[in-house]
Amino acid sequence: MSSIPFSHTSVLLYECIDALNIRDGYTYVDCTAGSGGHSLEIAKRMGKNSRLICFDRDKSAIKAASERLSDFLDRVTFVNDNFSSFGDVMRDMRITNLGGVLADLGCSSYQFDTPERGFSYMHNAELDMRMDTDSPLNAYKVVNEYSEANLRKIIYEYGEERFAPKIAAEICKRRASTPITTTHELAELIKASIPAAKRIDGPHPAKRTFQAIRIEVNSELDVIEPLIRGAASNLVSGGRIAIISFHSLEDRIVKQTYRSLSSGCTCPRDFPVCVCGNKPSVKELTKKPVLPTEEELMNNPRSRSAKLRIAEKI
Repeated sequence: MSSIPFSHTSVLLYECIDALNIRDGYTYVDCTAGSGGHSLEIAKRMGKNSRLICFDRDKSAIKAASERLSDFLDRVTFVNDNFSSFGDVMRDMRITNLGGVLADLGCSSYQFDTPERGFSYMHNAELDMRMDTDSPLNAYKVVNEYSEANLRKIIYEYGEERFAPKIAAEICKRRASTPITTTHELAELIKASIPAAKRIDGPHPAKRTFQAIRIEVNSELDVIEPLIRGAASNLVSGGRIAIISFHSLEDRIVKQTYRSLSSGCTCPRDFPVCVCGNKPSVKELTKKPVLPTEEELMNNPRSRSAKLRIAEKI
């Protein structure tokens, strides 16, 4: 394993912490602790009667966060798991005073910058992309074992890549003779699958496909709505949910889930009266997302696509 320290520049740090409206006597949850940047700021603002629960599926992140929060360990609990277990953990810990939930849905800089993790087309490494290194599914299996139809669907839907059919076909053609084992092999194949005229401007031609495979490996989109609904059902009145997303697929799920929870009624629009009985459980505090400042963009270009949406329990 690399000797690179687990580091990650926390995006929209103070905007997130302010959004949580931290008060003494409540429990707060950082669903994506990373290296502990957001968690540390939450801990600094908590009173002695508060508690912080930090989730992360990456063991390296848990280690880094625990070291960074060493002055607050009497009030912090670390959970080495995906935040998909949020509801179970709240129940098992008997949390009845949940005051705020934060999730930063992006990958950490450490994961991208550590070559052997296989997240980036900028480093040559074995195909991996697992946030949880114990997970049985990795990028190698997706690239070499998924059907062409499934690859095409993933690359098109998760990567929003219009050349998905050609890329999927070329992957299957190449692996029929020899497995695709490294990030550079895959990146070069993707590049060759996209017309040269379309590669002149814009991001690296492999960016969208790598994003798609990473999302598939880590089931990144499947857990967002259950997290928000679980948070909404556990928060006390006035408690806040703050979610940072980094691409349109994530942001759309956050926005639609907030909207569903804030509208309440699910009856068809042509019904004269409500028969479902559902009531709004949250109110949206950000009709438009909070974006990084120009200063933050200068200091951390990776924050460019970040969007923060906030909701409050009614």
